[in-house]
Amino acid sequence: MALAVLVSGAGSILDAMVEADLPVDLVVADRPCAAIALAAGHDVEAMVVRRPSFGDDFDRDGYSAHLATTLADRGVDLVAMAGFGTILGQPFHDRFAGRVLNTHPALLPAFPGWHAVRDALAAGVDTTGCTVHVATLEVDAGPVLAQEAVDVRPDDDEATLHERIKVVERRLYVDTLRAVLAGEVLLPGPSPDSPSSDPEPGAVP
Repeated sequence: MALAVLVSGAGSILDAMVEADLPVDLVVADRPCAAIALAAGHDVEAMVVRRPSFGDDFDRDGYSAHLATTLADRGVDLVAMAGFGTILGQPFHDRFAGRVLNTHPALLPAFPGWHAVRDALAAGVDTTGCTVHVATLEVDAGPVLAQEAVDVRPDDDEATLHERIKVVERRLYVDTLRAVLAGEVLLPGPSPDSPSSDPEPGAVP
């Protein structure tokens, strides 16, 4: 399975993947970012599929369709989001149904959304963690593939707790991706060779 990693920032998760010898075939960013240079430093092909707007006029489905076609044309089978800052629309999930993975800094379904670490602290829980899941159109709602707990310490603030979660995240994500690539973890969507992995008639190309 050809693996593409989607990035938007510094690339710390990408770096963990490459250092662990995961076979990353392509790195794609939605904006110029440090992760592109990091990929180049590891001799991994990298490209920017620039998001044209960050305002109300952003055509999410149009961008999603364009990105999906770009990856499909490169022979990508599996997509790993690694700090990717754009929520992708239906055309992308139609093209790669069940084959988009992501991580979340909480034990889903607890604390979905952008402020999971802050929300866990506000709720006063003594345990949170990290989840690797299949990304779907509904954010943070896809099938869970792996989870690991992280204790919340009495003196934790958002930054210290998030940093400890990130340590777990980098390891758990790598291990899960390795298992998926080896066929040890089966994804819920169609296989890359299935006709259903192609766009439906009338879908945006």
